[in-house]
Amino acid sequence: MMIRAHVWVSGFVQGVFFRYETRAEATRLKLNGWVKNLRDGRVEAVFEGEKEAVEKIVEFCKRGPPGAEVSSVEVKWEEWNGEYKDFRIVHY
Repeated sequence: MMIRAHVWVSGFVQGVFFRYETRAEATRLKLNGWVKNLRDGRVEAVFEGEKEAVEKIVEFCKRGPPGAEVSSVEVKWEEWNGEYKDFRIVHY
């Protein structure tokens, strides 16, 4: 079953390689989508792929890489639409 999650991560999540580690984990899990820093200090991401893999990356976002201090994660579950062909870091 293919699903999509739109995620916003709050806390100390910029300047700690959050985007790069998220991209590495998403690639390992064979997910498509993107991740970016927001001007308000949060990290935003969209993940598309197999349900189990998307659930794993959401759990990763709840803890983040070493050095990150995640205070909250907002997840909006959406229908998969196959919009993305890979996983990339987006710059605002």
